Amino acid sequence: MSNITFTMLKPDAVGNGHTGAILDHIIKSGFGIVAMKYLQLTPERAGQFYEVHKARPFYNDLVKYMSSGPIVAVILTKDNAVEDFRKVIGATDPAKAEPGTIRNLFAKSIEANAVHGSDSDENAAIEAGFFFNRFERF
Repeated sequence: MSNITFTMLKPDAVGNGHTGAILDHIIKSGFGIVAMKYLQLTPERAGQFYEVHKARPFYNDLVKYMSSGPIVAVILTKDNAVEDFRKVIGATDPAKAEPGTIRNLFAKSIEANAVHGSDSDENAAIEAGFFFNRFERF
């Protein structure tokens, strides 16, 4: 079990002005911030991040969406970080997300679901390394 996880505030959440509220929700849920940056992914970079989904029918739409506007990439820390953060963000479908979760509060649809959250300790390390080198972590 790792004490880090990775999240990305997606273009819909950033574009709708929810960045501060989502970060506040995360911090109030007991997470610390190890690293954070505001950037816009190129289609190539979004494709690299989501390469695991390349054979899936939604891949091209996902890459287009994730490169459509700025995102906020964040490494979070907390004991049991991955599992606890998955509870904080809620189900992928905001209509099925528990009340008070990030997706319940801020997501518009399954596609525009406000945030990404790592699904395993291994992926948290890989995803964090995709965006941040060791000198960018505090």
